[in-house]
Amino acid sequence: MVKSQWSFKTAVELSAALAAKQVSAVELAEDAIARIERHDTKINAICVQDFERGLAAARLADAELAHGVKKPLLGIPMTVKESYNVAGLPTTWGIPAYKDFTPTEDALPIARVKDAGGVILGKTNVPLGLGDWQSYNDIYRTTNNPFDLGRTPGGSSGGSSAALAAGYGPLSLGSDIGGSLRVPAFHCGVFAHKPTFDLVAMRGHTPPPLPPLPSNRDLSVIGPMARCAADLSLLLDVIAGPDPLEAGKAYGVTLPPARHTEFKDFRVLLLDTNPVMPTDSVVRGTLEALAANLAKAGVRIDRSSPLLPDFAASSRLYMRMLMSFLAASFAPETYAGAQTAVAALPTSDTSLAAERLRGIVLSHRDWLIADGGRLRLRAQWRELFKTYDAVICPIMPTPAYPHDHSDDQETRRIKIDGRDYVYPDQLAWPGIATLPGLPSTAIPTGFAPDGLPVGVQIVGPWLEDRTTLKLAELIEREFGGFKPPPMFDD
Repeated sequence: MVKSQWSFKTAVELSAALAAKQVSAVELAEDAIARIERHDTKINAICVQDFERGLAAARLADAELAHGVKKPLLGIPMTVKESYNVAGLPTTWGIPAYKDFTPTEDALPIARVKDAGGVILGKTNVPLGLGDWQSYNDIYRTTNNPFDLGRTPGGSSGGSSAALAAGYGPLSLGSDIGGSLRVPAFHCGVFAHKPTFDLVAMRGHTPPPLPPLPSNRDLSVIGPMARCAADLSLLLDVIAGPDPLEAGKAYGVTLPPARHTEFKDFRVLLLDTNPVMPTDSVVRGTLEALAANLAKAGVRIDRSSPLLPDFAASSRLYMRMLMSFLAASFAPETYAGAQTAVAALPTSDTSLAAERLRGIVLSHRDWLIADGGRLRLRAQWRELFKTYDAVICPIMPTPAYPHDHSDDQETRRIKIDGRDYVYPDQLAWPGIATLPGLPSTAIPTGFAPDGLPVGVQIVGPWLEDRTTLKLAELIEREFGGFKPPPMFDD
């Protein structure tokens, strides 16, 4: 095969090439399809193909381009996470009982992508119920990391991150409640953005067989994934905004501009570890290297601040509120088992595992008390961001780990510098932005000695998504970003 010049171009670059008539939308779609057909038996990122309709959309895009039509995504090939409703395609969330569930209506973000001219070629794989940092299920099987097929690509948007890294189009859509945008980006060396909570309407990103009603689904967001920071902004602008079926939403795509446009004006708080969940030497090393580079570029960096909320306390609160939300869909016998287990818990047990268990059976009264704690946490972050423009910190404690599909995640272990830690406790790092609903941009920063990608997240103030995205662009421009996986760089 002759290597295509388009396979790893960004959406911004492809838009310019389309406008200059250097390539057609059909050629771009055919190039992405050819890569999927050539490589995806090894990666298994695309669980549902939609090539015929994708090529039809590409032909329509070419006709519109010929008539001078301007749309932000016109002719750009892309993928979307399996969890989004796409009319005529199955939406299963990896749940075998719903393998034949086929919505008749596009999710609102999908409709916005199509209206903007995006060419959707297929849906990407997910874990069962979107509930893991590994992407496997009994319907579509396992997705592998393009940098090491024996390791996770991340989850729950793992199919999307793997597809991006392998060159199956420059854009994808994912979702995030426990790092499901940022973790896959970290593990596959791509970019992702977790928007401010409720910035992007989620109608149609709904577990089957629920109807596609307007909902903000507590803690959960949907957002863009890409191979460069500018593409994140491009796709975010397309999908952001309130649901027209919801009255009274006061904000949408009119976000404030980035606070700064040059390194020298940024003040950043950098975190590399915490008492709840340490990071390994590779992750600490990439943070140290980035901090040194940013300092040389003129960024003012602090390593600690009394303004930073109590990480251990907020992690415990996040575990309770996350599991309270997720447990609404648990089977009655699972819920009853959790009630029995919580009754036996000593009050002195404040481990994250204990807090997750308590969260499953949280009463409405206790949830309201917890929500009050979240409001106070948001106020603390507001105070911090009067001094700092962004917080840069880890996404996960280690690079991608080998596949581990043992049933009980609470019994899984993750090795950090040779010591075992409880697998779900890793939630603490993505939770730093999830619980207060803050925007967070995941960026790649290089590679571990064994060739696995590493990266960081840039957390910013409420509704100041453009600040984290701009800092991500500056870092990418100055220090580099995505690099294709060697085994698929063809």
